[in-house]
Amino acid sequence: MSESALSTAVTALQPANDPAFENVWDEIVWRGLVHVSTDQEQLRALLGGSPITYYCGFDPTAPSLHLGNLVQLLTMRRLQLAGHKPLGLVGGSTGLIGDPRPSAERTLNTKDTVAEWVGYLRSQVERFLSFEGENTARMVNNLDWTAPLSAIDFLREIGKHYRVGTMLKKDAVAARLNSDAGISYTEFSYQILQGMDFLELYRQYDCVLQTGGSDQWGNLTSGTDLIHRVEGASVHAIGTPLITNSDGTKFGKSEGNAIWLDAAMCSPYRMYQFWLNTDDADVIARMKIFTFLPRADVEEYERLVAAEPFRRAAQKRLALEVTTFVHGAEATAAVVAASDALFGQGELTTLDPEVLRAALAELPNAEIPAGTAVVQALVDTQLVASLSEARRAIAQGGVSLDGVKVDDEAAAVAGSLPGGVSVLRRGKKTLAGLFVTAV
Repeated sequence: MSESALSTAVTALQPANDPAFENVWDEIVWRGLVHVSTDQEQLRALLGGSPITYYCGFDPTAPSLHLGNLVQLLTMRRLQLAGHKPLGLVGGSTGLIGDPRPSAERTLNTKDTVAEWVGYLRSQVERFLSFEGENTARMVNNLDWTAPLSAIDFLREIGKHYRVGTMLKKDAVAARLNSDAGISYTEFSYQILQGMDFLELYRQYDCVLQTGGSDQWGNLTSGTDLIHRVEGASVHAIGTPLITNSDGTKFGKSEGNAIWLDAAMCSPYRMYQFWLNTDDADVIARMKIFTFLPRADVEEYERLVAAEPFRRAAQKRLALEVTTFVHGAEATAAVVAASDALFGQGELTTLDPEVLRAALAELPNAEIPAGTAVVQALVDTQLVASLSEARRAIAQGGVSLDGVKVDDEAAAVAGSLPGGVSVLRRGKKTLAGLFVTAV
């Protein structure tokens, strides 16, 4: 990536709230981050006044957070930039239970697994918040106040404040009750545990706001209701929208695999390509939610999408911003260089070996022994259907290996690029990766 291109990602490197908005509430509303909430006038006054403490929880149901969680992390960061004090909660206890899914019971993970994942998620959350200044972030684990509590104390001190009729009406519970799977008492009780978290944080840190996905609204209001009953205080909740694509498909899925924030589970290259492939109908909404670009810049990109969609300027900026924010400038520069080189705008031989291998893993690919004929490699990667078709493609001048045109059907693959790989191309845009092994 050129120095000038990388410098355009300054908002990811040095995020700031948009000075066009005097109140961060107005900004998050404009960005489409409020799907449901408690009293909006009170929230606007609260977020426009003296610093408050707020929290968001992340359950360790996997060893990494994903793009759905990134919505919450960015929301937390925006509120912190406005001067408010974040609490990042990792659910060491709620992760042992799991909130009710719409379809069936979760598989319970072992205590050791959950404890390990708590550490992973904590380190990820910490990357997105600031632990300096007067509004420094804090990390908390709800196992700290749940583990010492006996079942009798839990029922006496917390359970007595809940009404079963109200609990049954929660959307997540109602959906499961109407399904063939039903719902266990374990998952039915999840909303009580999350409500208790809010109460504990209110008592310890004067926390008065919880954010989360709108599908968690029943759990969010479990806490606001509990605090009102027990403490006689009014606290607030914001439910962000569930992100879906314009065609109604679930956001953040690519061939059935979630886009994880852990580079070992989802390479920076794959993440960059995910954003680069955003549909024109979705890109501006994504830019509002997932970047810190100011309103004026977003509106300019909106104009470019309408006037010059073929340039995909908004998609390129979106991919650059989010990948930089999640994986850093150096990793992003490497994946942009790989993306450019693979599509004929850079030198393949200068690429980082690890990044190049990750990029080729996202393409049609095959593992082949060194010395394999190019015609066979074309078939192995399914760029052609047969050896005869491979020979015709070479004869017509439509095949290249590692950026060099192949004109001999006896040519062999050597894996001469960094990392012992080769790039096979048919035509202008059809690529495949070759992972070459020693004979």
